Amino acid sequence: MGRAKEKEEVRKLLDTLPEEASFEDIRYHIYVQQAVRRGLEAAERGDLVDQDEIERRMSKWLGE
Repeated sequence: MGRAKEKEEVRKLLDTLPEEASFEDIRYHIYVQQAVRRGLEAAERGDLVDQDEIERRMSKWLGE
């Protein structure tokens, strides 16, 4: 994603937040937007792990 588009997303986000939103609130909302975007991009690439694989991996970590 280009920097101009990212800046536009931040501007839109700022317009939706209440005036009393703190810097920490703004950082959190930007973080969430980035995480969602990365997840959607991973899904588009097919970089997903299905539920059965997750459960198999977790059972190893949990010693089941």
